[in-house]
Amino acid sequence: MKRMKKALAMACVAAMTAAMAIPAYAADNYKIYLISMDQMDQHWVNMDKGCKKAVEELGNVDYQWTAPDVKDDAKQIECINNAVAGGANAILLAANGPDADVAALQEASDAGVKIVYVDSPANFDAVATFATDNTAAGKTAGEQMLKALKDKGVTSGKIGLLNTNAATTSTVNREDGFRSVFKDTDFEILETQYSEGDAAKSKDIATNYINQGCVGIFGTNEGCTVGTGNAIKEAGSDVVGVGFDKSDTILGLIKDGTLLCTMAQNPDVMGYDGIKAAVAALDGSDPGDGSTTDTGVTVITKDNVDSLGGTASDVESAAS
Repeated sequence: MKRMKKALAMACVAAMTAAMAIPAYAADNYKIYLISMDQMDQHWVNMDKGCKKAVEELGNVDYQWTAPDVKDDAKQIECINNAVAGGANAILLAANGPDADVAALQEASDAGVKIVYVDSPANFDAVATFATDNTAAGKTAGEQMLKALKDKGVTSGKIGLLNTNAATTSTVNREDGFRSVFKDTDFEILETQYSEGDAAKSKDIATNYINQGCVGIFGTNEGCTVGTGNAIKEAGSDVVGVGFDKSDTILGLIKDGTLLCTMAQNPDVMGYDGIKAAVAALDGSDPGDGSTTDTGVTVITKDNVDSLGGTASDVESAAS
């Protein structure tokens, strides 16, 4: 009897020790990583919030947001490889460009990792993509600028265009949509300048555009837009500035009339729907067909910024 009790006690201790050795995430939890382009923009913070909301609802996900400190292909590839090595079951990826990550994504897929794109896809099959229709949104930005210029009586002139780089699909598509609006007009869109989305670099480029006599400047992402607005404000210029994304800084520049408007995306929706799609694919309830869902944009202007809340988080809720 004593031997039996001793064996039972030892078994209980062993069981407790084993339980304590289990990682913080449960064995039946899915490990899902969000890998964004960088850590600089409020856009990614809002996407992270959407992911966390979905994780809270689902309750069976161990979630982590990771990203390079700046936009860099090698650093993003390293993030993908680290996620796979860390036991990722799924990765939500905002790809820097269409091709750089492909080899790393193939290795991840071979390891059984599900891929979902948020914001910007790569040229590799995925469960699903949740992103803005960037060509359409860029066209809307162009239409807003063209109308504002015509309302001022300006029918010709130079227009500056600020982009992150020549490889990021989402911003390239925004540029294409924007340019299409001015195709049959007397306006001249100057050669695109690249800043990697850095606000300080963007400000320098926008200042140069202003000095060249541009009548309008378009920034294709948050950093480009902030730089454009700051340059216009510092110069005291009446250049028509149109941008992309939403942050408290951008909304402030719209409120004071420095920027005409911004195309506000819904990154929270991308993150929320991306997590749900990844879990559905892992559960086998919806393996995904690789389809793309347009998560939409809202045009934020001085006329409606207050009604939408006046801060990035409030605008995000209203635009959703």
